[in-house]
Amino acid sequence: MTIKYSHHFLNKLEDLLAETEYILRYEKGNFKSGWCVLNDNRVIVVNKYFALDGKINCLLDIIKTVSINKDQLSEKNQKLYHELAQTSLEL
Repeated sequence: MTIKYSHHFLNKLEDLLAETEYILRYEKGNFKSGWCVLNDNRVIVVNKYFALDGKINCLLDIIKTVSINKDQLSEKNQKLYHELAQTSLEL
């Protein structure tokens, strides 16, 4: 799968996370990694000042890191999740 750095692709990633038990928030902050997960609340916080490619890379990293119940996802998001699991970031 080729990663396209566009608002459309960002929206697809946000839609995938919306179907999970995690809450995605964009907040300003001084995070070194650009994101953090507050496990007790299952909240994912992404630095809102990141550029589009930074937000997408953070969400891809998060999706590969956190535990996602694939059964909760719609069919199109299950397909996207499977494709993302097969993709490695090339910087």
